[in-house]
Amino acid sequence: MFDDLDLEALRRRPGVKWAQAGPGVLPAWIADMDFPVPPPVREALAHAIEVDLGYPAWDDQPGANPLNEAFAERMKRLHDWSPDPSHIHHFTELIQALQVLLHITTQPGDAVAMHLPAYPPFIKTLTDMNRRLVPIPMVDDGQGWRFDADRLAEDVARHGCRAIILVNPHNPTGRAFDRDELTRIAEIADRHDLLVISDEIHSDLVHDPHRHIPFATLGPEAAARTVTLTSASKAFNLAGLRCSVAHVGDARVRRALAAQPPLMFGEVSSLGVLATVAAWKDGDGYLAEVRATLARNRELIAASLPAGVRHHLPEATYLAWLDCRGLGLGTDPAAFFLERAGVMLSGGPGFGLGSDGFARLNFATSEPILAEILRRMRDAVEQASGG
Repeated sequence: MFDDLDLEALRRRPGVKWAQAGPGVLPAWIADMDFPVPPPVREALAHAIEVDLGYPAWDDQPGANPLNEAFAERMKRLHDWSPDPSHIHHFTELIQALQVLLHITTQPGDAVAMHLPAYPPFIKTLTDMNRRLVPIPMVDDGQGWRFDADRLAEDVARHGCRAIILVNPHNPTGRAFDRDELTRIAEIADRHDLLVISDEIHSDLVHDPHRHIPFATLGPEAAARTVTLTSASKAFNLAGLRCSVAHVGDARVRRALAAQPPLMFGEVSSLGVLATVAAWKDGDGYLAEVRATLARNRELIAASLPAGVRHHLPEATYLAWLDCRGLGLGTDPAAFFLERAGVMLSGGPGFGLGSDGFARLNFATSEPILAEILRRMRDAVEQASGG
C-alpha cells in the first residue's frame, strides 16, 4: 500500500506539505505522512457524511464523548495504564492544549523547562506568551542523544521553574526516553512541584526494541502532576481534522479548567472525534504497515545519507535529525538542499539552541521517493565539493 505511491498524485495534494513545494521539489519537511487515509477512518467519515452532520449526541453530556473511552481503552491495551476517562479534555491540537495549560497554570515571566532542540511552534508559544524558556540541552554523546539530569535539577532550582514541557518521544531527535531518564525528571518535578506537560503524540511510532513509557505511569506522584497530551494525527495522518486529547492527572489543573467558561477554548469537530475513535479502535493493521515502512526507511537513510552528514538512527517518529555541520553549509543547510537538490527539509535554526547546521528530514513516504530524496542530496553535496 505504501511503496507504490503515485508521485504526480502527491503533487496534486492540496495540503501544505506538497502545496508549498515548488515545481519539481520533493518535500520532506512538515510532519505529515504521504500515506493514504486509514480505511477505518475513511469508512467512518463516509458514513457520517452520508447519514448525519448535525449536533453530536455527546453534546452537553459530560463524559459522554467517545474519545474518552477510546483513549482509556487504548492506553490500557498498549501500556497497561488505566487513565480516568472523566479526567480527559478535548482540544483541536496539541499547540492549543499547551497554550491553554500555560494560560491557566502560569503567569507571564514564569520559567518553563523544555528540551532543546524543540518543535518550533512550542518555542514560539513560550515567546508569544512571555514565558521564560529554560533549556534542557540534548547532547550528542556519540551513541545517541542524551540530556544532563543533574544540570536540569540545578537549572530548575535556579530559575524557579513552574512547569516542564516533556516531548516524549522527542521531536526532532527521535529519542524515546528510557525509564531511568523519566524517573529522574519525575523526581525533579516532585521536588520542585512542577507541572509536567507530557506531549506523547509520537508514542505509536516507537521502533523496536525501544518502548514508549507514558510519564503518568511512573507512579502516583508523577500521575498527580501530569497532563498527558496526544492525538491520532501523527500515527494515522489526521492533522487536518484538528482533534487531540489531554488527560489531566493534576487536580489543580482540573479545577482551573472547570473554572473557565465551557466553550471559551472551542470544541473539537465531531468528524475529528469519529476519525480518531476509528483510528484508535480499528486502525492497528494500518499502523502496523506504517511502522514496517518507517523501519525500512530509517535503515535506508542510515545507508544513504551524503558523506559528512551525521545522524543517529531515530528510536521513534518518522523524523531524522541531520547534523550537517561537517559539510560547511552554514547555519541552515535546508536552504542549500532546497536550492541545489530540490529537496525541502525543515531548517535547523527554528528548533532553538544548538540547532544551527542541522536539518530535519521527514521519511514518512514511499521507499522509491525517499531513495530519490537521498540521491538528490548526495548529488548536491558531491557537486558542491567538486566530487
